[in-house]
Amino acid sequence: MRNSDNDFIYCENCYIRALTSFKHLNKEQLELLNYEKACNLYKRGDIVYHEGHKGGGVYCVNKGVLKLYKTGIDGKEQILRFAKPGDLIGFRSVLSDEAACTTAKVIEDAILCFIPSKLFVDIASKNSDFSMHLIRLSCKELGESNKYILDLAQKTLRERVAEIIILLYDTFGVDNEDFIQVSLTREEVANIVGTATESVIRQLSDFKKEGSIDLKGRKIKVKNIDKLRIISDIY
Repeated sequence: MRNSDNDFIYCENCYIRALTSFKHLNKEQLELLNYEKACNLYKRGDIVYHEGHKGGGVYCVNKGVLKLYKTGIDGKEQILRFAKPGDLIGFRSVLSDEAACTTAKVIEDAILCFIPSKLFVDIASKNSDFSMHLIRLSCKELGESNKYILDLAQKTLRERVAEIIILLYDTFGVDNEDFIQVSLTREEVANIVGTATESVIRQLSDFKKEGSIDLKGRKIKVKNIDKLRIISDIY
């Protein structure tokens, strides 16, 4: 992690603000946010906060990608979701005054703005539009978690891998060569699906042979999104 004046981002000039709950802040609250927050650069592999620890604040993603995961008894990661520009992480733990329920790790170099817990809670208590947006975010994440649990219990490996490819495609979009714009190891893909790395490698190879995707190192190109949607049973 690196902190410098060059990394500081003023909220009123930040295009990301329109994507977050902070779009509901008034001028005075924005000034307080600028005064108390810290903007830091994180490199791939950096841990932002650990599961079970109190981080002391909330992070707003200005740039980069992070994975949020829980660690099993055997030390294996279970990736629950990703955070990209415009996302807030750690806010539910702050609002509930509990330790973090996940670990946040950077997978693409990131700039994160850290907002201290006291300021965040104070703004939420005084700004109803801001707090309502946070409630909606919490409900959305809860709904996604419930769906994820159901998929693990009821869908086949083939269906889950197809669904994860679609999730990555919809979340991150594609580059000018039509590859999904996030670079994940096969182990990381397996940690989302909830299976062994070897099983994911075989399934990705099968999708490639069928013409649904193409592979280039860590990159995945979706060639037939409709076929993947049918396989994944997404409607």
